[in-house]
Amino acid sequence: MSEWRRLHPRVIWVDLVRSVLSLLPAVTAIAVFGVDPGAGSLWPLLAVAAAGVLGAAGDAVRWAFTRYRITPSYVERKTGVLVRAHRSIQRDRIRSVDVEGRLRHRLAGLRVVKIGAGQQSAAGESALSLDAVSVAEAESLQRLLLRADAPDAKDAPDTEVPADAGAATEAEAPAGAETGADGPAEVYARFQPGWFVYNMFNVWAYVFAIGVGWGAYWLLTGFGVDVGGFVAGLVSSDGIGWFWTSVLAVLALGAFGAAGLALNYFVEYWGFELARVPGEKGTLLRTRQGLFTTRTVNRDDNRMRGVRLSEPVLWRWLGVTDTQVITTGLSLWSMSQPTAILPRGPRRAALRVAAAALGADPDPLRADLERHPGAALRRRLAWATAATAAAALLLGWLAAAGVVPASTLWAAAALWPVALVAAVVAYRALGHAIAGEYLVARSGLVNRSTVVLRRSAVSTIAVRESLLQRRLGLRTVSVMTAAGTGGYTVPDLAADESLRFADRAAPGLLGPFLRPRDADEPA
Repeated sequence: MSEWRRLHPRVIWVDLVRSVLSLLPAVTAIAVFGVDPGAGSLWPLLAVAAAGVLGAAGDAVRWAFTRYRITPSYVERKTGVLVRAHRSIQRDRIRSVDVEGRLRHRLAGLRVVKIGAGQQSAAGESALSLDAVSVAEAESLQRLLLRADAPDAKDAPDTEVPADAGAATEAEAPAGAETGADGPAEVYARFQPGWFVYNMFNVWAYVFAIGVGWGAYWLLTGFGVDVGGFVAGLVSSDGIGWFWTSVLAVLALGAFGAAGLALNYFVEYWGFELARVPGEKGTLLRTRQGLFTTRTVNRDDNRMRGVRLSEPVLWRWLGVTDTQVITTGLSLWSMSQPTAILPRGPRRAALRVAAAALGADPDPLRADLERHPGAALRRRLAWATAATAAAALLLGWLAAAGVVPASTLWAAAALWPVALVAAVVAYRALGHAIAGEYLVARSGLVNRSTVVLRRSAVSTIAVRESLLQRRLGLRTVSVMTAAGTGGYTVPDLAADESLRFADRAAPGLLGPFLRPRDADEPA
């Protein structure tokens, strides 16, 4: 495949259909409903039409000027009209080859291939993407670029910030062996319809509802519907008034947003499967998912460093848990969340799947965590009291200036017990342990996080203490690794325990500094 190749020409027909569909709303509003083309209310529909046509035209130009080839050492792509770009990736630096199929691509028998090589997202780099190739070509590229004749990925140095890939996630099902196109697969989880309840209650429900409502407002306005007049009628004296209108709006937005997130769960995770499959360089942790847009992500087990379980505080009573792997080669900042190996679901399923992904014996997620000293609780209570006092002083100053009424000082009085309870909850979340080849660290108030990290992956240990920690006999231990977020913290350990934990977390790193001093050595 060393000759230069084009993207598949069928993408031209896909773009033609896309441009026609983007014109339909504006054409319908003008031809069927008789909306004046010069009316200001029509501009959102015209903007949609313009975006669709220009996007389709841009895709056609991109197809005409894009070439790619695979050589024994490189993957190369040339693209651009006024500014030509020639990008290449060494094949031995390739970390992921993911295949994505949006609805319009699937209908046309096309796929998008994303080739990642551990790019730095902060530098504005992204995976090399081939949009679009045939299904057979996509499968051929994935097999070719993950072949064993390229240098093993585990022999290449890790990069601290990984590359974009697809998303991943899944549900609860008994693990078992299956045979698929890629050979025997050990299935850990499949799509669970009942899990939508874990994914529909969060703040994004309101963000989703407001966004859709704003778009619906402009769409209805374009068709002559007076939405503003309807709302004004509710607020007026003849209606239900401001208060009940606000209550109704909050309830309606919450219900609509929750329903939207539930629907999004089915669309995003339909057909989900999490399995461990054999690869040319070892085994891969593979996820497949998606109804309209399908996505397949392969994670090399040689690059796996641990797992992370997160439990949001407001829904912790439901056992809601997010499950992610700590690995190199995948971006943490991608909207597709390639490090997630399960959708948000029950804790019992997250523990089972995370343990299967680790494959460690004993299971570090079942280890008994050591509690932190009472001084850690006193530190949190002190910060809660100080924050409440600062809020009270600010409100008092504003009340003295006549900016707010004096009664608002009661807000600070009510805030104090809430802050103290939060401090206790944060303290109860603390815990740490060493379990076999892994270290375990748990902390967090708003989002309690349990991190399980392979000790051999720790590259740096940092032990620090603030003035308050020094007075309380506490220290914070941070472990750095070239995977995940790059570093994980174990706060407020007892001073003597902190050094023992740090030494066990990364054997050999602190040894020279903890060596007993000889009698004849100078002080």
